[in-house]
Amino acid sequence: MDKTALITGITGQDGYYLSKFLLNKGYTVYGMYRRTSQDPLLNINNFNGNLKLTEGDVTDMGSLLNIIKEIQPDEIYNLAAQSFVPSSWTQPISTAKITGLGTLNMLEVIRHVNPKIRFYQASTSELYGKIQETPQTEKTPFYPRSPYGVAKIFAYWTTVNYRESYGIHASNGILFNHESPKRGKQFVTRKITHSVAKIKLGLQDFFEIGNLNAKRDWGYAGDYVESMWMMLQQDQPGDYVIATGDTHSVREFIEESFRVVGMDIEWEGNGLDEVGKVDGKIVVKVNAKFYRPAEVDILIGSPKKAIDNLGWDPTKTKFKELVRMMVESDVKELSEKGLGDIDRGHLDANDSDSIYKCS
Repeated sequence: MDKTALITGITGQDGYYLSKFLLNKGYTVYGMYRRTSQDPLLNINNFNGNLKLTEGDVTDMGSLLNIIKEIQPDEIYNLAAQSFVPSSWTQPISTAKITGLGTLNMLEVIRHVNPKIRFYQASTSELYGKIQETPQTEKTPFYPRSPYGVAKIFAYWTTVNYRESYGIHASNGILFNHESPKRGKQFVTRKITHSVAKIKLGLQDFFEIGNLNAKRDWGYAGDYVESMWMMLQQDQPGDYVIATGDTHSVREFIEESFRVVGMDIEWEGNGLDEVGKVDGKIVVKVNAKFYRPAEVDILIGSPKKAIDNLGWDPTKTKFKELVRMMVESDVKELSEKGLGDIDRGHLDANDSDSIYKCS
């Protein structure tokens, strides 16, 4: 397939899986990344040779203009965002600029350089926030509960407006929670699996969590990126909910993670005093600091439109398979690292500083 794609936000989980997917389809893939104090290319180092990288920033229209003029992509996948919900409360302006205005900058450049470029916008189930109906569909009213969700709404409607006003093939993928071994350790699912692996290996005694009863529609990121590509292959653009249609609580995710390593957890107490124990030893504690200022209790999406129109299959990877994949990957990674530099019974920075988020 002789096509060129530009992926912004290449360094994240979705950028990793989407890059692999497009490269396997024969695309020439450019990944745009923003310079940071840490290695931004950690996720994609293993196939850097096949991926063309370019430094840029969605908040800098000049850099976008130069990149798109030079690359002349057929498709652009805009995954760039400040995507960590708790940080959107402490950095709301930065979140608005990157997550919201960054999308506007991208569409403006497309409009002026080549309006035939097909555009995918990474939307999110956080648009629904305080849910107005269950399950959530493409027609469910939005009610965001964080600055991140508000910024994503701006990006969503900007995409719709540029599609309708300028005829750009621009689509929104309203992706519900999707996880993988490449998920950042600050996100609740990876925090859980990484902590469970460390507890199993005797490197950590316990971890702390927020709302155990929050429910999410969790799928596998490797499956979800295929839907992004499918949207841009359609004759007409559109907006699609990408979800499994199934929901599980944070509590269930923890229980299944321990089950993978042969440990059965039992719960005692209520509310902030609730703890999880294995063989009488506390391995999970609830901490109020990991609750959101405005809680989102349940999210569950209906993928019917994506199934009917795109032919996308939400059933490839089941919940238990996903959890097993993540836990086993973390056990393997920790086992291969050499663990002498980790003190038993102490949380490392990723565990102690993680803020509870479910998307």
